[in-house]
Amino acid sequence: MAAAAITPANAGITSEKGSGQGLDPAAGSGNGSGKTPRIGAGNGKVNKAKRSWTGWMFVGPFMVVFVAMIGAPVIYAIYLSLFKEQMIGGNQFVGFENYISLFNDAQFWDGFWRVVRIFIIQVPIMLGLALVAALLIDSNRLRGRSSFRIMLFLPYAVPGVVAVLIWGFIYGDQFGLTASFNDLVGSHLLAPLSNSWMTWSIGNILTWSFMGYNMLIMYSGLKTIPTELYEAAEIDGASRLQEAWHIKIPAIKGQILISFMFSIIGTFQLFNEPNLLKPLASNVITSFYTPNLYAYNLSMNGNQYNYSATVAIVMGVITAIIAYTTQARSQKQEGN
Repeated sequence: MAAAAITPANAGITSEKGSGQGLDPAAGSGNGSGKTPRIGAGNGKVNKAKRSWTGWMFVGPFMVVFVAMIGAPVIYAIYLSLFKEQMIGGNQFVGFENYISLFNDAQFWDGFWRVVRIFIIQVPIMLGLALVAALLIDSNRLRGRSSFRIMLFLPYAVPGVVAVLIWGFIYGDQFGLTASFNDLVGSHLLAPLSNSWMTWSIGNILTWSFMGYNMLIMYSGLKTIPTELYEAAEIDGASRLQEAWHIKIPAIKGQILISFMFSIIGTFQLFNEPNLLKPLASNVITSFYTPNLYAYNLSMNGNQYNYSATVAIVMGVITAIIAYTTQARSQKQEGN
């Protein structure tokens, strides 16, 4: 009697369960299509919209800050660079006239090539010292590694303005350490603020300030190298120098590239050092000593906001091109 109560519909379910198969398409669909409806079918657009908005919830705060702090100022600077203050008619649209004038501006190119010279001289020295310091700290033969690491990084924690003021006191030939040394030897042997020394003096400040920062980037890369590579090198009889040259340095090429790109951007934005040293060496540091200083003086002291914006845009484009070219070339070499 119990078997007689089984209907055809639940009979199909019972037989399918017993045979290990899925539900009968005809019995399970109920729509005559032969297919079982999937969960969420028919509302794919709703789910897609929810996923999109969820992503924007994460990206949104960054985009708001990016547009407000970077995008809008850049667009406004481009807008300003297309106008020029005329004696008759006021601020008028001139198109690319400011850019044409800039490329023929001897003062701009004087500051630009000075920054290039500082970059060529200072950045390799700074990154070389940072790499050596990172390798020494990573080795097991250096005593007091933690203290040494903190001492090298500490100058980066000093605000840039304070650092320049400290070095300005040291460089002063009428006071400070340089004046005391010259008085001791009875001659003006040291002249850090002279025309021939100024590039080296600014480069020294930059190296002192940022070597520890770059050292920390490289040291963090060294700590990610698998220990198995060191063990294999030790079995092969490699010396510490060979280990550093063939294992450590190739393994942190990415960190070295990051430091190099940061140095490119920082050098082409050089402003604090010459601006704060200018009162001590007004006959050496001119108003156009660097492009950023030139743009600042054009805007604040000359009321030439349009031309100042042009200088800023051109320097931003040049810096971006150099940084991108460096990165692309490095990636191409790694691919080969």
